[in-house]
Amino acid sequence: MRVAATIYLTDETITPIRLAQELEQRGFAGLYLPEHSHIPVARETPYPGGELPPECARMLNPFVALAQAAAVTRTLCLGTNITLVGQHDPIDLAKQIATLDHLSGGRFTLGIGYGWNREEAADHGVHWPTRRALVRDRMAVMRALWGAQPTAYEGEFASVRASEAHPKPRLAPRERKQHGPPLHGPRTLIGGAAGPKLFAHIAEYADGWLPIGGGGLRESLPALREAWADAGRPPGDLYIALSAVEPTPGKLAHYADLGVDEVIVQLPAGEEAGVLEALDGFQRYVHLTPAAGNQH
Repeated sequence: MRVAATIYLTDETITPIRLAQELEQRGFAGLYLPEHSHIPVARETPYPGGELPPECARMLNPFVALAQAAAVTRTLCLGTNITLVGQHDPIDLAKQIATLDHLSGGRFTLGIGYGWNREEAADHGVHWPTRRALVRDRMAVMRALWGAQPTAYEGEFASVRASEAHPKPRLAPRERKQHGPPLHGPRTLIGGAAGPKLFAHIAEYADGWLPIGGGGLRESLPALREAWADAGRPPGDLYIALSAVEPTPGKLAHYADLGVDEVIVQLPAGEEAGVLEALDGFQRYVHLTPAAGNQH
């Protein structure tokens, strides 16, 4: 089981370069970065975690920050936790993702989600009740552009002509018998709470699940694996990564027993000294976890 890290990187925290170097030197598997384009001041949407962290309004662009991290590392995997696909032009986003994956040598994992902040999404033109269908269509546009041959896609919320688009993500296409052609693009994980709708989307157009924490996994993972099997996806292709984990040896052993592939520990959004101190505390867990699951 791999141990990675996530952090709210801002203009006031440790830099992406220093953090990536320190993570790789300590043996961590990866760095995942979240995304908010902006936080409207007049906001009625409650933050799911209680009080909104002030760092949400100061986050660095994850793709720019991860590009810096890629340039100074060789083995550290890089991911988003999460990309708000509904807030992006999918043709431009497909190019950013493929470029980062190419320049990093195929080390990129695309974590995606549907968002929680209605006001932020509205400023991007997202109609909240249809955001899941919007994300599905925009992901399909990106898959078409990442395919080996020029492929058109026509959906309700997004479309693209058959086009030449390069570079291509490095990961080989994945089989999905019940949902058409193979799945092109980097490993894609969908964040969100357990449920039939989310699990159906994961089985249709993703490679796995990226929930926050590990609560209820004993009940939810069998349901996800059943949806995955019903969609004709190979069992070994399903990837489970848990975000914002506060690790203990007991927790990690429990997650490993359940077949979790990766845990992502939460670092404090602070200056270099405080972040490195937290890394020193987490480093012992890197060597406690047994090998399991897919490697990047």
